[in-house]
Amino acid sequence: MIALLRGTPLSDHAQQRLLEIVPGALTWFVLLVPVLTAFAIRLNDPSQLWILGVGAVVLDLYWFARTTYTVRCVRRSLRDLEVTQAIDWWERCQELEVALDAGAPRPSQVVHCALIPTYTERYELLRATVEALANQNYPQHLRVCAIITRVTDHGGIENVERLREEFGDRFRAFIHVKDPLLPGIVVGKSAAMSYGGPVLKHACDEMGLDPKTTIVTDLDSDFRPHPQYFAYITAQFCTAQNRLTSIWQPVPVFLNNLWRVPAAVRVMATAATQWQMFLHQNPHRLVMFSSYSMSLHLLDNVGYWDSDVIPEDSRFFWKCFFRYGAALRVRPAFLTVLGDAPKARDYGSTHRSQYNQIKRWAWGATDIPYVSTRILRHPEIPGKLRARRFSLLIFNHVTWATLPLLLFFGGALPAFIDLDYSLSTAATVIGYTTAGILTITLLNTLLLIQVDRRLSPKPSTWSWWRRRWADVQLFLYPIVGLALSVIPALEAQTRLMFGAYLEYRVTEKE
Repeated sequence: MIALLRGTPLSDHAQQRLLEIVPGALTWFVLLVPVLTAFAIRLNDPSQLWILGVGAVVLDLYWFARTTYTVRCVRRSLRDLEVTQAIDWWERCQELEVALDAGAPRPSQVVHCALIPTYTERYELLRATVEALANQNYPQHLRVCAIITRVTDHGGIENVERLREEFGDRFRAFIHVKDPLLPGIVVGKSAAMSYGGPVLKHACDEMGLDPKTTIVTDLDSDFRPHPQYFAYITAQFCTAQNRLTSIWQPVPVFLNNLWRVPAAVRVMATAATQWQMFLHQNPHRLVMFSSYSMSLHLLDNVGYWDSDVIPEDSRFFWKCFFRYGAALRVRPAFLTVLGDAPKARDYGSTHRSQYNQIKRWAWGATDIPYVSTRILRHPEIPGKLRARRFSLLIFNHVTWATLPLLLFFGGALPAFIDLDYSLSTAATVIGYTTAGILTITLLNTLLLIQVDRRLSPKPSTWSWWRRRWADVQLFLYPIVGLALSVIPALEAQTRLMFGAYLEYRVTEKE
């Protein structure tokens, strides 16, 4: 501030640090304002504390409306998934082969490359992913498997060689990328993809593949795409208007080990899946998550992933956004990719792994300073679009760490502040009103249980009472979400505010 008043320009480092403070400062401001306001009212006129109670009621009504809309979108996405999965997409591709306009690429020209970063993954887990690629309902000569391992990961290198021997003849090429961990990187998935992307491009060039008809799928090592995935993406790619500036996002379903993890982790995995299903009905809010597909042409033009960040998917979205602007399309792909929920060596470690995974996702708050320094440098992008995307970025991170806390404690705050007010008629009425609204809102979980049953069927060996008990556990989300989502998000933003930077930790999945 002193430098600004004196007209002295801030250094790049100082500007970066100031912008990193913003997300956490804004979050703590939202959390502390109701508390400070309550104390100020109590010191001046305690009888006016009902104003905060009314504010809590309004917030609860907003949450009810938002939750109801979210559930409707989730159910609509489930119907779209079921319709999509019932179609033979390779047969559809063969029909498109003769039906497409002269300028459109033909499905027989489209090659799929799966780029898989891995580090210390179990052989069985990685094998299941490669097998899912080998079993795609898509011609063998039109698919490529590329796996990235660190040069220091000797077990991973051995695993790739075993997989090449078993599955190599079921792909056009089976590529092993050995990441040397170059200086200056932030070790993690984004750095691995940053190195592996250009290596894959060079291999595709040697094979004579056209970047405009080559599709690259960023695939987590534990994610197994639906058997129709390549064919479905091909059909969508060949018929899309902006195919070369489009990215397809499938629905992640953490089903591989869902019924072998603790209830709290299962609830978080289900919530993450259903949130993606909500976003699929709101493409204007959709940002890439975990695994997604785009043309090699787009990937090369954008400059691949960054090597010095942790939130690789959201950062790659913003790179694409500033490169293509309004032409960029993040398209919902209504097919699933099956992933693993965190599962470590013991009960406590599993929950810590889940906590750290959510904290890593919440580290996406680092996108706020990244975008802030670039949003005004691109006047070619419509101002309304920039404002909407930037405001959603801030809104999502701030409400992630604040809204549940305000819902939990906002209605009771005035009564905590003043004992006399807690005994008043206004406090009683407002208390019953907020409790009633939140209870009705929680009943939406009954509809989400129906979605969960159809999307993630429980093991046939389970007894009926165990299945019902698993359904009831979804009602734990308010408490589980507070412990395993809100608090890690708050920690991530607070760490960023104080410059306590996060290190990438591989999520344990056994």
